[in-house]
Amino acid sequence: MTDENEIKSDKVTSYGWKALAGSTVGYAMDGFDLLILGFMLSAISADLGLTKGEAGSLVTWTLIGAVFGGIIFGALSDQYGRIRVLTWTIVLFAVFTGLCAFAQGYWDLLIYRTIAGVGLGGEFGIGMALAAEAWPASKRARASSYVALGWQTGVLAAALLTPLLLPYIGWRGMFIVGVLPAFAAWFIRNKLHEPEVFVKSTAKKLPILESFRLLVKDKATAKISAGIVILCSVQNFGYYGIMIWMPGFLSDKLGFNLTKSSLWTAVTVLGMMTGIWVFGHLADKIGRKPSFLIFQVGAVIMVLVYSQLSDPNIMLWSGALMGLFVNGMLGGYGALISEAYQTKARATAQNVLFNIGRGVGGFGPVVVGALAMAYSFQFAIALLAAIYVIDIIATIFLVPELKGTQLK
Repeated sequence: MTDENEIKSDKVTSYGWKALAGSTVGYAMDGFDLLILGFMLSAISADLGLTKGEAGSLVTWTLIGAVFGGIIFGALSDQYGRIRVLTWTIVLFAVFTGLCAFAQGYWDLLIYRTIAGVGLGGEFGIGMALAAEAWPASKRARASSYVALGWQTGVLAAALLTPLLLPYIGWRGMFIVGVLPAFAAWFIRNKLHEPEVFVKSTAKKLPILESFRLLVKDKATAKISAGIVILCSVQNFGYYGIMIWMPGFLSDKLGFNLTKSSLWTAVTVLGMMTGIWVFGHLADKIGRKPSFLIFQVGAVIMVLVYSQLSDPNIMLWSGALMGLFVNGMLGGYGALISEAYQTKARATAQNVLFNIGRGVGGFGPVVVGALAMAYSFQFAIALLAAIYVIDIIATIFLVPELKGTQLK
């Protein structure tokens, strides 16, 4: 078992690094899977004769499955263990992602994608809880940011590999490639045990519904939960609103080919990765709350600036700076949520609160698309700045400073 005194000190143990690696690879699997699906929709539609609505529903139902899986697996993780339940999610994801490669039509592919999404959904919260419990308080935010970097690494890999591999192995082959990170995550986790703080907290188990009640156990906790839901909703709304539509806009309006659209995605994601890394280190230095406020103000400014750009080359590279602020905040949610809730409800809180935000964020592409059709894409992006103002208000009035909190 990990020595509890080592966790309380500034030292990161070998267990802490292994726990971080397992969590990060798992979250990279999520990002890789979702983005290759987006890049493959045209090829899948052509091969299986799907309508645009059917093709789009593959993404929608993957996210619906992820929300459902996140909520269920988070609660199960608080009952039965981080490592055990993460292994369940990996097996579920790997099996049904592999089956996608053999789909013969819309309905069986939809079922496979939805169930794969259920497995995928547990990764974020359980991985964040595991990393937070394995790292010392003084470095907890950067540990959470490293897990968040896993998603962006997966997205970046998908953006770079899909244009290279898709013409040769097709969409079915890409689904097989998508299973490979699952094996890597399983291999790493197979060598881990449960964190010491989790083992101690579960000496007396609570009814599974109790972990949900702990998120609103009193007025102060309910206030924090409301604030975190707003932050996570804004995060996902802005992320999906921009990332889903921007490649298509660059292609249709500015003439970007698949390679150049992928380059825009890669450059923007590199900016996001830089922001996440900076956020984690900054939050450990000056605190969670001021770090969120700095990035939220930066997001307002950069989204407004970006909406006024029209030169394709400037848009290509300035996307990195916008991404830094818009998505850099992802580096702070894991630490903030871990510190706000006790161990018996930590993974539940991570997955429930973030997935509520993911559910709200699912409307981002719909709203941005509707505004773009009614007005312009630039107008739709500019309007996104308003949601980050809401973020600022929620941070000031609902979110406490929890830097240095010892987990219980």
